[in-house]
Amino acid sequence: MTAILTTQLATQPSSKPTTEATTESTPEIPEIPEIIYPSSDGKPVAETYDHLYAILITLEVLRQYLTGQQATVLGNQFLYYSKGFPKLRIAPDVMVIFDVQPGGRDNYKIWEEGQVPAVIFEITSPGTKDRDINFKKDLYAQLEVKEYWLFDPKGQWIPEKLQGYRLRGETYELITDNLSEPLKLRLAVEDKLIGFYRLDTGEKLLIPSELAAALEQAQAQAEQERQRREEIEAQLARYRQQFGELPE
Repeated sequence: MTAILTTQLATQPSSKPTTEATTESTPEIPEIPEIIYPSSDGKPVAETYDHLYAILITLEVLRQYLTGQQATVLGNQFLYYSKGFPKLRIAPDVMVIFDVQPGGRDNYKIWEEGQVPAVIFEITSPGTKDRDINFKKDLYAQLEVKEYWLFDPKGQWIPEKLQGYRLRGETYELITDNLSEPLKLRLAVEDKLIGFYRLDTGEKLLIPSELAAALEQAQAQAEQERQRREEIEAQLARYRQQFGELPE
């Protein structure tokens, strides 16, 4: 009986009058979700080893060439070209941007950096041909990329392997001399790679394996010169022992 009474009392409304709130609550401002700009989509960098090797060598040669300048070279990284729309992106195989802070980035946002890539390289194949020659070419022209180069390392759809376009007005014109105006370089096909030559000196920009060979050769020459110098010094020492100092 006591238990039932306690329950009844607990469920009865209170005789005390309730005091209504006299102040209105401030409405909460909904938080704007942060826009994420991914740095990867999980897709492979290139179709074949030849394509990957061409990308890496082009990236490294141009990176070395532009060392010390206000420029950066990026490879297969997202280029975002419309603020607030992370799906509007593209990943050029190699892109060169001038008048920006040197060094790498996880991705590149045009509105943050203030500069559009000056030169873009796509290492192309039959599987990417349509997108490379249509969508990408039109997009890069709209973005005002000064030069667009297509390199087909296996010559599967570009017989000469290398094909460049230079922006004139709002459209691209075919480059017939293989000269890159923004880079101040002459481009040449060298088997499955692009060769780069300085316009001012004609000097070739060496790829890593060529740099290693040149360094080894320079070290060998330096060693030969050291040995030759030691031989001359030894001959002079023997002369002085026999005949004294050399006549002036």
